[in-house]
Amino acid sequence: TLKKLGYQVGTGVMIELPSAVMTADLLAKEADFFSIGTNDLIQYTLAVDRGNEQMADFYDPCHPAVLRFLKMTIEAAHANNIPVALCGEMSSEPHLALLLLGLGLDEFSMPPLAMLQIKKLVRSVKWEEAKALVAEALQMTAGHDTDALCKKRIKQLAPNVFKMDE
Repeated sequence: TLKKLGYQVGTGVMIELPSAVMTADLLAKEADFFSIGTNDLIQYTLAVDRGNEQMADFYDPCHPAVLRFLKMTIEAAHANNIPVALCGEMSSEPHLALLLLGLGLDEFSMPPLAMLQIKKLVRSVKWEEAKALVAEALQMTAGHDTDALCKKRIKQLAPNVFKMDE
């Protein structure tokens, strides 16, 4: 086993269900880290089958409920001094990664092709600017408005790094 070989093995919790988010403060007391699976969390939070083409437009990573769940999870983890990683398509989209950065996400997991662009983002934006974006986004009532805000803000904060479609 890994422990016999001298490796430290931590116990993590995958946060993929609304019930896990709502008990994140309790789970964080027992875990060494959290990993948020945004693809499933979004699907289950919004009751949308992301594989169903007729429902695809309802799959919304910027939906207010999703953003609040991400915030709750990260805050519960940090209150218990454990890191939070995220795996899912959300972390490889620059404008959404900016939002995740502002929420205080500790680790981003993404396909290798997205790494360079997200690394540029993290290095080019001040954390305070990303936090200000989150404060504004959490006041919005529609995901499409939040998405547009994030795209607008990334153009302002890193205009030479990111060229995004309108």
